[in-house]
Amino acid sequence: MCKCADVQMKEIKFDLHICTFAFAHLQICTFAHFLMVLCITHSKDHYTIDIVQQSLERAGMSTYRLNTDEFAINYKLQYIFENDQQQIILVHNGQQIDASTISGVWYRKLWKLQVPADLDPAYQDIFIKEYQTYLQLFFNQLSYVPWMNDMQTDHLVGHDKLMQLSAARSAGLRVPDTVFTNDPVPIKELFDRCEGNIVVKLHGALSKSMEGNTPFFPTTRLSAKDMGRLDELAYCPMIFQEYIPKAYELRIVYVDGDFFTGKIPHEQDNTDWRALRGGDIAWQPYQLPADIEDRITQMMLSLGLTFGAIDMIRQPDGAYIFLEVNPQGEWGMLQKHLSYPIGETIAQKLITRIKNEQEKSIDHYAYKR
Repeated sequence: MCKCADVQMKEIKFDLHICTFAFAHLQICTFAHFLMVLCITHSKDHYTIDIVQQSLERAGMSTYRLNTDEFAINYKLQYIFENDQQQIILVHNGQQIDASTISGVWYRKLWKLQVPADLDPAYQDIFIKEYQTYLQLFFNQLSYVPWMNDMQTDHLVGHDKLMQLSAARSAGLRVPDTVFTNDPVPIKELFDRCEGNIVVKLHGALSKSMEGNTPFFPTTRLSAKDMGRLDELAYCPMIFQEYIPKAYELRIVYVDGDFFTGKIPHEQDNTDWRALRGGDIAWQPYQLPADIEDRITQMMLSLGLTFGAIDMIRQPDGAYIFLEVNPQGEWGMLQKHLSYPIGETIAQKLITRIKNEQEKSIDHYAYKR
């Protein structure tokens, strides 16, 4: 090949590299205009979800709210597979959403399905079962995009307080002496070892409501007379822990490495702050020590959570004791009373994860070209 031809070939290759780079850059810009976030919640959820959606939209993102309780009564679904092509579409109030256009998911709440009032009770079980399946099919199509939190991980951690305590201890956080049991023997041993200072709580909730006003079983201190009723545990295993003296209780909201912490003053001390009326809680801002934040971050990474509401106690001697993490825990009271930008941070962290994922895809495409 002559030198002239060789130079021309190099110029062509160089131009192709330039075109590939330009195409990749164009794709990134195009993605920025078509980023859609699915917000999963229920129809009575307000304030917190509004803050996150508005923050996403101010940042140039589109959002789509999926009220999971209404999925079986207010949504039309079209899951089409034909001619080697697939379309997964939901239609609600005239708005159509294709699963392929969703770039990220904020998983706030999943709720039980509403059932049509005129549905024969004999068909309710199959109705719920089939619609739950189709809802999960829709979620399965989004497994390739960033979630906050991943739904499977969220459920696994949220339903396993034993896992939470183990992860916290492995991360260097202190946890209470704890017994999960329906056997009176280890409870009496814990009671004696703690000199009668123990509490009891359920692993799960008595019930759930969209308004958050259903009865619940708060963490409760036990007395010596309660030791005579332990045979009743055969009907319901429970969690027993040493009682932790408090300087104050902490609600810590973790958002992908950022922390927002509120404390309840000692003068309003209660065995369980949730038993206090929301308006009676005088939340105060609080800054965690850096080493505690580092340990919480390590715990959250090990659990696979990007978001969580963590309950801890700071003892009068300055020690911090981990109690639990709720992957769907409430944080609106801290945003409202302490002006913390929690919803805005959720939005920004999710946007960052989405764009990082999109750029990785573009880089991979450009490399393959």
